[in-house]
Amino acid sequence: MESLIDTYKLTNKVRIPIIGFGTWQTPAGDVAKIAVKSALTSGYRHIDTAEMYGNEQSVGAAIKESGIARQRIFLTSKLNNHAHSYQAATAAIEQSLKDLQVDYLDLFLIHWPNPKPARTKDWEKNLQETWRALEDAYQSGKIKSIGVSNFRTRHFKVLSNSQKIQPMVNQIRICPGDVDHETIDYCRHNDILIEAYSPLGTGKIFSNSTLKKIAAKNQRSVAQVCLRWSLQHKFLPLPKSIHENRIEENTQLFDFTLSTADMQEIDKLDGIVGYAPNPDTVDF
Repeated sequence: MESLIDTYKLTNKVRIPIIGFGTWQTPAGDVAKIAVKSALTSGYRHIDTAEMYGNEQSVGAAIKESGIARQRIFLTSKLNNHAHSYQAATAAIEQSLKDLQVDYLDLFLIHWPNPKPARTKDWEKNLQETWRALEDAYQSGKIKSIGVSNFRTRHFKVLSNSQKIQPMVNQIRICPGDVDHETIDYCRHNDILIEAYSPLGTGKIFSNSTLKKIAAKNQRSVAQVCLRWSLQHKFLPLPKSIHENRIEENTQLFDFTLSTADMQEIDKLDGIVGYAPNPDTVDF
């Protein structure tokens, strides 16, 4: 039987819970603290944040106030887009540790491969140096596993020219109707775990007739169907909410299974999310 604390195994043998609690767009302060503590109360043991979210201090405070032992929580953060160099990335890692009030991170990711602040003729060299900073922090024990976010095949190839350690995780946007098969296939071929951020897409996903029909048939919410679909594809979804009832609802995924027909019908969905990429971050 699956549960919130069941795990995938990364290439370095580190265990990571199969679902995480996302904090993107969660305001710092009481909102973030209450949301994270609600998630931990609901059984989450995997919390995902980032430097650019601006809520690391609140997330760290919530974890501390929860009273749950640090070693029982899998904590992820990500590198700010302005820190693409060895020195800047090293300093950013130290700042995340300080802001989160922890001695180590379970996972640290490069947030974007070629964001606008780093988009110069030397971006490949800078990306390689940034990855070297993560490798060194990993070797020192400050980070238990290292990975990337929003990387496509060409970005992995830039790292492969100099890396000593292959990324263990790639966190990308995945939800019904928005699936980057090329990147997913590359990651699976290279044993890179796929985390799915925005697994519930945007508001449009909740009015989709196919998802509503499948949810009604299974006596579940559309959100639960989307998260179950993600898990059955062996992705690691990172749902986000600031509402206690929805946080709890999103944990109730392990007493039902979508049929093969349901999965195939969801897989056929395309373009229902209407995602507009941000040119400041996306490398076109």
